[in-house]
Amino acid sequence: MISMHAFSLVTGVCIAAAAAYLGSLMLSRRMSLVAGPLGHLTLPGIAIALIYDFDITLGAFPCVILGIILIWLFEIRTKLPMEALTAIVFASGVAAAFLFLPVEQAKAALVGDISRIGFWDAIFSMILSFAVIAVLRKCYSKIVLISISEDLAKVEKIDVKKYNFIYLFLIAVVVALGVKIVGGLLTAALVAIPAAASRNLSRNLFEYSLFSIIFGISSCIFGMLLSEFCTAPAGVLIILTNTAIFVVSIILRR
Repeated sequence: MISMHAFSLVTGVCIAAAAAYLGSLMLSRRMSLVAGPLGHLTLPGIAIALIYDFDITLGAFPCVILGIILIWLFEIRTKLPMEALTAIVFASGVAAAFLFLPVEQAKAALVGDISRIGFWDAIFSMILSFAVIAVLRKCYSKIVLISISEDLAKVEKIDVKKYNFIYLFLIAVVVALGVKIVGGLLTAALVAIPAAASRNLSRNLFEYSLFSIIFGISSCIFGMLLSEFCTAPAGVLIILTNTAIFVVSIILRR
């Protein structure tokens, strides 16, 4: 019978792969840090999940989806930069979270704890991760074109609003999944660092997305294995492993 540690590791790898793949797209659109504020936006949902003892992803997901919809609608309405709108929405979410976030459970909300994941939580997370990767693979080139030039994308008959919404929705899913591994504080690092390391070493778009996934998976495996031998949370060690990979990529930069 497969141990829960194995389920945690496999789940972490799937989430890390989806986050890194999406991160390669977010970095090209200069939106990697958007995942950070959205990660903070999950805190009200995580707090509710901790209080009533259910899966934190189920608590985080509605909050992030609501935030994404608000950002999308505000962008259409105001034409303000997405980064500014994200900051407004996330600040409101964080303020709401700390009204009722239990202090004794704050650590799990802030830095994650994937070691406590259950069987069905793991299955659900893996299915969502594969779904994100599949949708991204289908839409990747269109979203890249939109990031280069929305006018050119419209000439190619690409529905810019629709693909921007899909893109934001995928960010919401990845952020909601990422809180299992690294909590609400560090989700930006989960998507940004593997992509940044990949950018240093890749020579084309295929290598860029592939290396991002490899680095994301590798950091998750090493981080979770390291957590077995020390008292630090796995999420923190995953991010530090990601950072080490990034430093090496700078040294080996082509």
